[in-house]
Amino acid sequence: MLTRRHIRVKVMQSLYAFNQSQNDNLATEEKFLLKSMQEMYDLFLLQLSLITEIREHAEVYLEKSQQKHLATNEEKDPNRKFIDNQIFQILNENESIQKALEDHKINHWKQDDEYVAIIWNEIRNSELYSEYMNTREGSFKDDKELIIQIFKEIIAPNEKLYDYLEDKKLTWVDDLPLVNTAALKFLQKLKESTGREKQIARLFKNDEDREFALKLFQKTYLNDEDLSEEMLGKTPNWDKDRIAEVDMVLIKMAICEFLKFSSIPVKVTINEYLEIAKEYSTPKSSIFINGVLDKLSKEYQTEGKLNKMGRGLM
Repeated sequence: MLTRRHIRVKVMQSLYAFNQSQNDNLATEEKFLLKSMQEMYDLFLLQLSLITEIREHAEVYLEKSQQKHLATNEEKDPNRKFIDNQIFQILNENESIQKALEDHKINHWKQDDEYVAIIWNEIRNSELYSEYMNTREGSFKDDKELIIQIFKEIIAPNEKLYDYLEDKKLTWVDDLPLVNTAALKFLQKLKESTGREKQIARLFKNDEDREFALKLFQKTYLNDEDLSEEMLGKTPNWDKDRIAEVDMVLIKMAICEFLKFSSIPVKVTINEYLEIAKEYSTPKSSIFINGVLDKLSKEYQTEGKLNKMGRGLM
């Protein structure tokens, strides 16, 4: 689920928090980094579980409508198209999802079901739902498209859900865009014939990505003084106190990648940190960081400090 850019963001956030706390226990901070990434995965599972919980609310709603004393013919014989949506069935029968929910103890919506009710009511009153329920017959394509649009237009931007997640874990607010994108991609890849067997995305694509997160954190932190010295003279007209602290962290991480990670191309490193700066720092940060990193990379190449392995890594 996590890309290298997302890993870099998590490392940046951990290093920034480490600097703010002035903690000198590296092992503790490494655990914090891993916990932070694991909690992001919990949020991913939580968002997927929300979809199936909506179905449960919809079914209860129909049952109550049928039990009305003066139920209409439509209420007595309701359209079950939404409840029978094939995506709900696939998610409920997917063993990898159910095991992950159990392993990570994701049962929030059983305790805080009022938020599921809020989402269900918005769905029920939406044009998406109205158009979908115009007929009683559907197809897998229609079922899948409805759930994707519900997720994009109702679940992802819902402010009350956003407030709930912020109250549960403050870090989830920053994680939400990435998590929603990952959940959306998972839904988009579901197929009628293989949906129940599709393995849910893991937190890390492979063991190398997990090691990259830890090594980038460790090497940047342990070489902090040396990395600071590398910046000397490379920030003309900028006093140290005027440089945003996030920018300082990002530049140090990039220099660390230049010098300590032989398999990562220089251009990849520069592009990644410029994109992160655009999202997490000041409006002018990417221009500033680009100038520093471009100058440093050229100097390192001239001095033979870029120990990059493989073709095209300069």
